This record gives sequence, structure tokens and C-alpha cells, in this order.
Amino acid sequence: MAVLTRPRDGAVIAGVCAGLAERFGVSANVVRVLFVLSCLLPGPQFVIYLALWVIMPRR
Repeated sequence: MAVLTRPRDGAVIAGVCAGLAERFGVSANVVRVLFVLSCLLPGPQFVIYLALWVIMPRR
């Protein structure tokens, strides 16, 4: 099982989506599209992204 970390390669902004994709075994582009689409809905998506950016260790 992969550990939840932000990769140094494949990161577009902070590597949060790439790290989540690697952890759950899906394409990073799928996670990125889902994140962008979720931002169209009301909720704390952007705050969660920032929190993961701070919490997730860099590989």
C-alpha cells in the first residue's frame, strides 16, 4: 500500500492531486478533473487542498 506523499515529479501545483492519485491507484488527471469539478459546488474543497498541501510530506 502506497504512503500518502506529494511526489517531486508529476506535480502541477503542489502535488496533492498526484499524491492522492498514486495512493488510490487512479490517474492523476482524473483526480485533477474531479477536484476542479468539485470546486464548482459549494464547500471547503480549496481549504482541504491547502491543508493537504501543508500536511502531506514531500517525497
